[in-house]
Amino acid sequence: MVKYLKELESWKKTTIAAFYDFLTAGLCCYLSLAIRFDSFNIQEIPHKQTLFLYLFIVPIIQLVCFYFLGLYRGIWRFSSTPDLLRVIKGATVGTLVGLLTHFLYNRTAYIPRSSFFIDWTLLVLCLGGGRLGYRIWADNISWRNLDENLEKVLIIGAGTAGAQLLREIRNNPGLGIKVLGLIDDDRNLKGKILYNVPILGTTNELSAILEKTNPNKVFIAIPSATGEQVTKIVEKVKGKIAFKILPKIADIINSKVQLSQLRNLNIEDLLGRDSIKLKTSNIFSMLKGKSIFISGAGGSIGSELCLQVVNFKPKKLILFEQSEFNLYKVESIIAEKFKNIELISIIGDVRNKDKVESIIKEHRPQVVIHAAAYKHVPIMERNPYEAIQTNVKGTKILAELSSQYNVEKFVLISTDKAVNPTNIMGSSKRIGELICQKEQRKSKKTKFTIVRFGNVLGSSGSVIPLFKSQIENGGPITVTHKKIKRYFMSIPEASQLVLEASTLGEGGEIFVLEMGKPIKIYDLAKQMITLSGLIPEVDIPIKITNLRPGEKLFEELLTDDESTLPTQHPKVRVAKGDANLNLLKEGLSDLIQLESSDNITQYKEVIKKILPEYMSPQMHMEMSLKGEHSQTL
Repeated sequence: MVKYLKELESWKKTTIAAFYDFLTAGLCCYLSLAIRFDSFNIQEIPHKQTLFLYLFIVPIIQLVCFYFLGLYRGIWRFSSTPDLLRVIKGATVGTLVGLLTHFLYNRTAYIPRSSFFIDWTLLVLCLGGGRLGYRIWADNISWRNLDENLEKVLIIGAGTAGAQLLREIRNNPGLGIKVLGLIDDDRNLKGKILYNVPILGTTNELSAILEKTNPNKVFIAIPSATGEQVTKIVEKVKGKIAFKILPKIADIINSKVQLSQLRNLNIEDLLGRDSIKLKTSNIFSMLKGKSIFISGAGGSIGSELCLQVVNFKPKKLILFEQSEFNLYKVESIIAEKFKNIELISIIGDVRNKDKVESIIKEHRPQVVIHAAAYKHVPIMERNPYEAIQTNVKGTKILAELSSQYNVEKFVLISTDKAVNPTNIMGSSKRIGELICQKEQRKSKKTKFTIVRFGNVLGSSGSVIPLFKSQIENGGPITVTHKKIKRYFMSIPEASQLVLEASTLGEGGEIFVLEMGKPIKIYDLAKQMITLSGLIPEVDIPIKITNLRPGEKLFEELLTDDESTLPTQHPKVRVAKGDANLNLLKEGLSDLIQLESSDNITQYKEVIKKILPEYMSPQMHMEMSLKGEHSQTL
């Protein structure tokens, strides 16, 4: 029946509703007289024309009022408070117009005026009750006809977001979703009912509830949930269950939750950290109204830095990038959203001194952010010449030109792989740090800032996109060592903290971002399989391979000679330690002048002269395994 009514054309539905309202209005008129005279025999009213007017003409007048006051715009299936208000308004206007008609006809002779008030009361009850009754009936029919093909769901979170989500699901049976129950950590809610759905318990009881209810999916409706809370939920799931999660409350428009906002739970939600509170006044002072040059502007970190920088209203933004496609992508995004900024997009290589100098000379940037780098460890082990030329020579060129042309601020994006390096990539970034510190000693105006952090989620070359691809292809997931650990943070968080760190210090400092606790890659692989609704080592095997060329077992944030001191920002610390820049002076030119060659031994010998801490991956692994090394700030 509900399905048949739903498929009717709009005018037919309106006709049925109007016919119901007309019969209801006539019945209410009759009942109002019966109640007033305490008898259903209203033939005692002597004036038949007045009786006809009251029982037939008044309902027609009321029906016309109902139409013009919007009673037929609402959908009975979803009747709610606004529909009741329209019913009250329609009954009020319809009754008053009926009373006025009678008054003009015969000064309301023969019909007691109190019957009009009784009629109004009955109209509100019968019209509103009819609509509410239809909704209850339709809901019951819809849920009574549930079958095994429906998707069975548990909702975690019985707060505002969970309630809104549940209401939308119940109001739309066509979605094919059956909510088995809700889960909330407020123990006082256990056993209560929300929209006829039971609250089954807390997340501590999740394993037992999942085993009992056997849902297909779990919806996490807690927009304020931290990564740690989400991880605890996921770890309690032992079977094939897919997850969906609502975005953070700041990302929900008007704080109104909708089913369409649910998205697949991803590893970033599990590794999520507390939101960052930036001291925007300092960043505005550094960037507002100035010319900003960003190298590597199309990379994962560089492009995010561009998007962060434009929020601080620079006068000009110079995008310098080697990849035409990456440059096009970031330029398109910025040009569409920020039309008041002068955008200069330039394809070029930081190794080309003439090109870089012509750009700086023409545009005179006040801030240079150097994000261009080769960063994939195994590939750079096989291509040491490219690593040195880009990460060392390119940094040297850009740093020296920045000092020569009196750039106010130079920011080098560094990495935790620069600490006690065991590979060409890490060594090249550490030498880049030393170059900036060397330039700081010579420079009279430019302040050089180095920012060091670990892996970023979803960046090019990151393990997470690789794992996703391997899961989609049915596995196996490849992990180089069961004990290998890495630090992780999101790209936006890293970029925001880079800008924050850039405003600190007097120049020459190495700032280290607070990376939290390192995460085992093996555990990360298992979590990603679980998030895909699969069972680790059953549906998707995890294959342990050997460490790749130059790869460390554990990453570090500080060299052996460094410690850290706090800064004004709780997530940014400054490394304390003296670097031997004399060794850099002796070996830098030799390193840069090495010819293009795959003879990695040659490069390692020169690097060892500059960086005494450079060691083989095997030696570093032995040291790490002895102490199960896990460095924190």
